[in-house]
Parts: sequence; structure tokens; C-alpha cells
Amino acid sequence: MKSLHPWTRWLLFSKAKIIDAISKLLHLFTLESDHISWNYFKVLIVNTKYITKFVNIANSCINLGHWLSHFKKSMLIIIQKPNKPLYNTSKIFQPIVLLNMLGKLIEKAISEIFQIHSIASNFIYPNQLGDIKQCSIINIGIYLTYLIYIEWINGLHMNILAFNIAQFFPSLNHQLLLKILDKAEFDLKITTVFSSYFINRQTQYL
Repeated sequence: MKSLHPWTRWLLFSKAKIIDAISKLLHLFTLESDHISWNYFKVLIVNTKYITKFVNIANSCINLGHWLSHFKKSMLIIIQKPNKPLYNTSKIFQPIVLLNMLGKLIEKAISEIFQIHSIASNFIYPNQLGDIKQCSIINIGIYLTYLIYIEWINGLHMNILAFNIAQFFPSLNHQLLLKILDKAEFDLKITTVFSSYFINRQTQYL
């Protein structure tokens, strides 16, 4: 029997991984597109039968290289940003995208596993900051504070240039991402499931 590619083994789910992913989100009260909150999953994780079903669904997505069409449906809600004197420009409104709860749970678990092993294989650039373990905005603030104090001690001044790439993720080239996964030596199943993830997505506007 052919052994699994190492990356595939890491991505396969277990009850522990699902429970860990749920436990990190229990403080959230947002209702998703299926009108279920994370607290609903808090009740379900005490039942082994339900956890087993979650694991089977997640692993089936990986093994079959297929992202369920039910997970591709999202709901877009546009809300007003609070405490604005006028609401006459688009910047005053904030779009919120609601996803299927179980699909979102699997996405978060995949993201966690991806990051851990991408860092372990030195595939992520060491100076990448933000949304990386031990490289959060708090870590950035501490590091900048350290650099500023060092310059002050030396009687120097420091200038900081910061910029934001607007609409980075919506404009991300899907084919490029798939090539990156291939270069990172992910198993073909992983690339296939992401190919399925990107196509035929549907958004309902409210």
C-alpha cells in the first residue's frame, strides 16, 4: 500500500484537531450564513458521534480533492461603521461575509496546520509579520519599540514607513497560489482541493 505524502498526513484531521479548532472560537457570537453560532458547536463537541462526522467530512474533502458546494455559498451583509457624521460614501460602510459554519471551521483548522508546517519547513519568509504565530501585531509593536529605543540611546531619530496593500486577498491570483502550493511540495490532493475551493462560489447579498 502506498504511503501518504507527509503533507497529506499532516492535513488529515483528527478529533483532537477539530476540538482544538472549535475551542479557539467559542468566544465568538457571530451567526454565520446557516444561522448557527460557535456556541452551538460547544454543545456538539461533547458528543463523540458528531465529532466523528466532522472529522469524516473534513478528511473526505482532502482525500477526494473536493470542496463541497454547500461550503462555497456565502452571504454578504453591508453594515454602517459606527459614530460617523454622514453616511454618504462607500467607505463609511463595512461589508461582512458570512460563511457556512462547518466549512469555516474546516478552513480554520487547515490554516492552522498549514502555518505550523510551513514555518517548520522554513517555507515562510522569516520577516513575514502579521497573522503568523509569534509574529502578531503585538510582536510587531514590541519589536518597533525596541528599535526606536535603541536609536534614541544612540542619539538618533527613526522614521517608519508603513503601507497597506488594498484588496490583496480578493485580487490574489488563484493559479499563482496553486503553483506556490506545488513548490512547497504539498501533495497533489491538497492542490486539487484548493482548485475546487476557488471555483463556482456563490454570494447572496442582503
